Amino acid sequence: MSDDEKPLGYIVDQETRVDLLRNEAIAKVVVKLIRSRADTSVTIGVHGDWGAGKSSVLNMIEAEFEEGAGPAAGDSLCIRVNGWEYQGFEDAKIALIESVVTQLVESRGTYAKVKETFGRVRDSIDWLKATKRIGGLAFDLATGLPVATIATVVGSAMSDPGELMTRENAEVAAAEVKGVLKEGGAPSKTVPQELNEFRAAFAQLLSDAKIRRLVVLVDDLDRCLPETAIQTLEAIRLFVSLPKTAFVVGADERMIEYAVRQHFKDLPDEEAYRGYPRAYLEKLIQVPFRIPSLGEAETRIYVTMMLVGSLVDESGDPFTRLLERARARMSEPWKRVAIEDSDLRVAFGEHVPPEVAEAAATAAEISPVLAQGTKGNPRLIKRFLNALMLRLAISDARGFGDAIKPAVLAKIMLAELYLPTTVFAHMGASAAASDDGQCAEVAQMESAVRKGREQAASDGNDDDVDGPEVAEGPPGEGGLVTAWTTDPDILRWAAVEPAIGALNLRPYLFVVNDRHSFVEDAKPMSEEVRSILDRLLAGGMQARGPQAKLKSLKGAEVELVFRGLKSKLLTENTSGKAPAVVEGLLALVAAHPAYELRLVETAEQIAPKKLGGWAATKFDVGVTTPAARARLAALKAKWTREGSEALKRALKHVPVDGGAE
Repeated sequence: MSDDEKPLGYIVDQETRVDLLRNEAIAKVVVKLIRSRADTSVTIGVHGDWGAGKSSVLNMIEAEFEEGAGPAAGDSLCIRVNGWEYQGFEDAKIALIESVVTQLVESRGTYAKVKETFGRVRDSIDWLKATKRIGGLAFDLATGLPVATIATVVGSAMSDPGELMTRENAEVAAAEVKGVLKEGGAPSKTVPQELNEFRAAFAQLLSDAKIRRLVVLVDDLDRCLPETAIQTLEAIRLFVSLPKTAFVVGADERMIEYAVRQHFKDLPDEEAYRGYPRAYLEKLIQVPFRIPSLGEAETRIYVTMMLVGSLVDESGDPFTRLLERARARMSEPWKRVAIEDSDLRVAFGEHVPPEVAEAAATAAEISPVLAQGTKGNPRLIKRFLNALMLRLAISDARGFGDAIKPAVLAKIMLAELYLPTTVFAHMGASAAASDDGQCAEVAQMESAVRKGREQAASDGNDDDVDGPEVAEGPPGEGGLVTAWTTDPDILRWAAVEPAIGALNLRPYLFVVNDRHSFVEDAKPMSEEVRSILDRLLAGGMQARGPQAKLKSLKGAEVELVFRGLKSKLLTENTSGKAPAVVEGLLALVAAHPAYELRLVETAEQIAPKKLGGWAATKFDVGVTTPAARARLAALKAKWTREGSEALKRALKHVPVDGGAE
C-alpha cells in the first residue's frame, strides 16, 4: 500500500488548548477563583504525575484570560514563565523576577508612568544582582550589611581573594556593586530594605499599568534541578505578599518535595522533620488542584481520539463532531461508556472510513491493559501509540504487508512494555524456537481466560471475568501457566482480543527486534537442536548426556538453545529447590565457556527474594573464568543483603570468592 493510501499517524506530545481529557473544568475553576479574589494574592498548584497534562491546563488558563471573558478581563494580565528555561542561570530567582517584570512592561509599556516606575524596579533588580554575586562568593546577605560596606569589603578582597573568591571575580563584583552605588545612591541600604523597596516599586508598577490582577503561570518546575526549583519558589515567595498577584504553579509535588529535601540536607533524620518538605510546599501553595488519572473507559475514549486525530483533519467537521461526542461521554465517567459505532456514524456519516473504524476497534481492544499499564497517564499513552504506529509504518515499508496486523502487534507490545519481563521474553523465545511460531503457554492462558469469561457470563457475573479464578486449572510445564494465573495484569492482557497464542508470531519478532532480537537470520530451530534443547530442559541425567552434540553446535544454534533455557529459568519457581533447567544451563556453559558471563547475567535477573538456598553454590560449577567469578562474587554480596532468608543462611557457609567450604 502506498504512502498516499496509508497515512502515517503521529501524535505530537506537546501541550494543547484542545481539551481531550476534560481538564478544561480545572482550568475554568482556577480562573474563576483568581477573578473572585482580585485584590488579594493567591498561589495555586496544578499537580499531577509526569505527563498528566499540567502544561495543557496552564494553556487553557492562559486562553481563558486571553479570550477576555468577564467584566474585569481588561484589567487582568496573564504571563507565562518556564522554570526549566532558567536551568543553568547563575541565579534562577533573579532571572524569573526579571522575566515577570519585562513581560509586564512589554504589555503595558505605553503608559508614561509605567516607564518611570520601571526604572525604580530595574534599579532594585540590578542591586539584587550585584549583591547576589557577592553572596555567591561567600557573603551572607541576610546579615543586613549596608551595600557600601559590602563594596568596600569586596574591593579589599582583590588583594587577597583567598579560597572563596578569585581576583577576577572580586574585581567584577566590586565593579558591579560600586556601579549600583554610583547610579542609585543610598549607600546605607541593607538587603531587607532593598527587598521592601522592590515590593513597593512593583506594587506601584501594577497600579501605574492599570492592572487589577497579574496572573503568572509557572510551568515545568518539576523538570528543574533541585537548586533551580528552590530558587524559583523563593522568587514566587517574594511576590506572594503583594496584592493583585496570582501564581499558578504546574508541577509534580513529589519532585518539589524531593528538591526541598536536597536543599535542606542537614535536616535531622527524625520523625518530626520528615514532613518538612511537604509543609514547605503547602505553605507556599494555598490552593492545590491535582489532575486525576484516566480510568479504563476514559482511556479508551482518549486512545480513540488520539488514533483518529492522527488519521484525519482535527479541524474538520467530522472530528469536531466526534470530539463533542467524546466530551459528552467523559462528562459522565461513572457510566463507563466509551465511543461506539453509533458515535462514529454521527461524526463521519454512514460510510465510516475503514482506517477510522480500524483505529476505534484497536482502541477498544488495547485500552483495558493500556489503562492498567500506563496508570491512565496521557503521555505514556501517547508514547505507546506512537511506538505502535512507527513500527507499523516500518513493517509496511519493509514489505511485510498483511503479515502484520495492528491489533496483534499492539497486544504483543502491551506484554513487552507493561507485563513482567519474563512473559514477553518467554513468548518471544518460544515463538522463535518453534517451527510454527506459536507460544503454547500463551494459547493455554487465552483459552482458560476465554472459558472463564464464558462461564462467568453464563452465571451472570460479568464483573469478575478478569479475576485470577477464571484461569485456574490449565496445564502448564513447570508451573509456568499456573504462575501466570496469579497475576491479574497478565490475566487482563490474556483477555484482550485478538487471541495470539495460536498465531504465527515469527513475523512480529522482526518488528520488535529494534529492542529485542529473538531470531537469528530467520532460521528455525532444527530437529536436532530442538532435541538437544528438550533434553537440557529436562535436567538431570538427560542434561548431562548430549555433551558431544552440544559442543558441535554453531554460534546461532547455541544462542537459540541458551535463550530457550534462560527463558525457562526466569519463569520457574526458584524459591525451593533448584529448577531442573539449571542443570541444562550448566551443561551448555561447560560446552561453551564463552557463555559463563551470560549465565551470571541470567542469575542477576532473578529477584534475590525469590531464590532458595540452592543458589549459594549451584552456579559455581559453571563459572571458572576470573571475570565471571568476580561478577558472581559481587552478585553473592548483593544476595547477602537482599536475598531470601534461606539464601542468606546458605551464603554464610560460602567463602567470598564463591567456592563452597
